[in-house]
Amino acid sequence: MPGWYVPDRTPEVAAFWTAYRAAAGLDHDRYDVVAHGHTPAIADALAALILAGTKRATASLDRDYAPGKAPRPAPGDHVLVVDGSGRPACIWQTTEVTVGPFAGVTDDFAWVEGEGDRSRATWLANHREFFGWQAERDGFVLTDDEPVVFERFRVVWPTPDP
Repeated sequence: MPGWYVPDRTPEVAAFWTAYRAAAGLDHDRYDVVAHGHTPAIADALAALILAGTKRATASLDRDYAPGKAPRPAPGDHVLVVDGSGRPACIWQTTEVTVGPFAGVTDDFAWVEGEGDRSRATWLANHREFFGWQAERDGFVLTDDEPVVFERFRVVWPTPDP
């Protein structure tokens, strides 16, 4: 889930995970740390949408999960979300992952991702901007056929989804 930076496992992040791990009875430290978007302000806004219960999905480019890079998200994975300052906001567990073309996003997925007016048109505009930024940074051309990882999740910490 690449973004504008890859957050560190700071002592604050580690303590947040440790509290969840103890409460959930987990015996592992397998989790990713993610700041969403490509600016601190967007990371703050997206973390707030997750905490409000509006955002329960995210999308990333499948090319980010090639050999030698992070593995593609999978059901059961844990993600610790940080805000634009790197402070822990919540932890989610991935529930579903599908891969499809950028322009193949559904109305339902756009709604569950929870951004803007939650429409497919807004989703396409917002993600064309973000993925376009990423394409420019990484030297490729974004097309409507670009494979995208569509990921759904449930929040498990600090206040679990029902």
